[in-house]
Parts: sequence; structure tokens; C-alpha cells
Amino acid sequence: MSFSTILQNLWKILSQYWDVFLIKGLSITLLLSVLTVFFGTILGALVALGKMSRFKPLRFLVTAYVEIIRGTPILLQLYVGYFIVPLALPFLGVSTFASITVALIINSSAYVSEVIRSGIQAVDGGQTEAARSLGLSKSQAMLKVVLPQAVKNILPALGNEFIMVIKETSLASTFFVGDLMTSYLTVKGATYLSFESLMIVGAIYFILTFSLSKVVGVFERRLKASD
Repeated sequence: MSFSTILQNLWKILSQYWDVFLIKGLSITLLLSVLTVFFGTILGALVALGKMSRFKPLRFLVTAYVEIIRGTPILLQLYVGYFIVPLALPFLGVSTFASITVALIINSSAYVSEVIRSGIQAVDGGQTEAARSLGLSKSQAMLKVVLPQAVKNILPALGNEFIMVIKETSLASTFFVGDLMTSYLTVKGATYLSFESLMIVGAIYFILTFSLSKVVGVFERRLKASD
């Protein structure tokens, strides 16, 4: 296949199916990523606090949760979510998109919890002691003194997690949820142009993740400068 033929095929695909890639596929990928990072951060914060708890049974359960999620393939977890979530919530009529989103959130929370935990532990212990000496309870010291300082350590890592999640959502195409890789499968089936369709999806992923990585880098440098 000549280079000119590839260019012609690329133009043909983009002119006919640009909306499949840029409106349907990209929007679903971004929606999956935003939901995963947002709810994964909330769940991850709870997991991090549980892992730092002095209550041993809770700490054991939370640690086991993190190790199981981090120690098994994400595709396996997506299959488990695809089959288990609808069975666990039959009265809600859970869609495939919702099941995959829940699985991605659970996966992300295990990694985010370690980011949050390390961010909290990076704050000087003297800050907590000073807060307690002023009459704050342990929970008040955590919420009003430690966490605001830990945010500087956590936010850049969360930005990188968002980039990672964007790439991980490509596995959701296994279940045809409408993301970018699903768009590739759709266009490939309609045009029989596998290589060119894959090139377009790869370019979109690269532009998206490269742009976000630069934004995260700028944000990280500004945080360091503020220190």
C-alpha cells in the first residue's frame, strides 16, 4: 500500500466518519474518564483514611482491597464488573456503560488511595501536633490542617491518574460502550480500513494525552513555585 493511498483512505474516513470519532467516541471516552477520576478520588480518599486507621480489622480489609485491585488485570476487573454489578443491583436495570464505569472507579480508587495516603504522610507530623495543642480533635486537625497542605502533593498525581485513565478506558471497547476504540471498531467494520482507522484513533489519543500532560506539567511547576 502506497503512502498516497493511505492519505486518500484517511481523508475518506475523516470526511465520512469524523463525527463517530470526535463527537461520539471522544465524548464517551472523556465522560468515562471524568466519572472514573471524580468518584475514584472520593472512594480513594475513604480507602486511604481506612488504611491509616488504627482499627486493625478495618485496616486489614482496606489493605486487602487495595492489594487485590492492584494485583489483578484491569480487563479482568471490567469483566467482573460487567457480570456482577447488574446481578448485585437487578432492580436498577444497570446498563453496560454503568457497569464498566463502576469497575473503572473501583480500579482507580485503589491507585488514588495510595496517592492520597502518601500525600497526607508527606505533611510534617509536627503540623498535627501543633493543631492538637491548639485544641483541635484528630479529625479536625486532619480536615483543617493536614489535608489542605496535602492537596499540593496530591493534585499533580491526580492529573497524571486522569491521563492514565483516558488510556485505560480503551479496554472498555471490549464491551462496546461507545468510546474511541469502539468507534475504531465501528468504522473498521464499515470501511474495512483497519490501519487507517487505527491511525486516526491513535492520533486522537496522543493529542489528548499529550495536551493534558503539558497542562499537568504547567500546573505542577506553578505549585512548586508557590512553595
